[in-house]
Amino acid sequence: MITFEKVTKRFSDGTLGLGEASFQIKTNEFVFFIGPSGAGKTTVMKLLRREISPSEGVITVKDKNINQLEKQAIPALRRSVAMCYQDFRLLADRTVLENVALPLEIAGVSEPEKAERIADVLKKVNLGKKANFFPVQLSGGELQRVGIARAIVGKPDVILADEPTGNLDPEAAFEIIKLFKEINLAQTTIIVATHNADLVNQFKERVIELKHGKIIRDQKKAKYVA
Repeated sequence: MITFEKVTKRFSDGTLGLGEASFQIKTNEFVFFIGPSGAGKTTVMKLLRREISPSEGVITVKDKNINQLEKQAIPALRRSVAMCYQDFRLLADRTVLENVALPLEIAGVSEPEKAERIADVLKKVNLGKKANFFPVQLSGGELQRVGIARAIVGKPDVILADEPTGNLDPEAAFEIIKLFKEINLAQTTIIVATHNADLVNQFKERVIELKHGKIIRDQKKAKYVA
């Protein structure tokens, strides 16, 4: 699904975001990217969605070199590689249903299909009864589940989650990662960036550890000692 071949990202101020990183992620795999703030986790995710471009190296998604994509092809890439954020990034003046509908509206999905998809994903994230609530009426865990519903409604191949539990209590954080695992088992590749050692150790998935932009460990069912 994803390949990084000696990918380096150096920012204009000289900061190294990522240094000669090489790894492969298989279709339908679940991977934790771990490491402290500034390690390079977010850089990896921005590179995967072509929000930034590498200074060196090759990134492929579904066998396509995304560095070579024409500008008009980038929206399709971002629909295929969806994103969940720590700060949710929901529109405060729109309901849960309306927030989840946004990607489908942008993609021009028909009204009948849109209604069917939204009902399905809201059921999956256990928010069917809160479709007409506004973000201010929801808990942190519920807000993140709205963000997940918005990410999966477009049926992406990959979901990236950047510190998705950073603002949540331990119980809500566990439920969010559990939900990502359920989505993964339904044939979606999941990449979660986190520095939450407890969650990583509870779920025992593949771990890619970064430090100062360098991969220092790539291990299956690994433990994370913060």
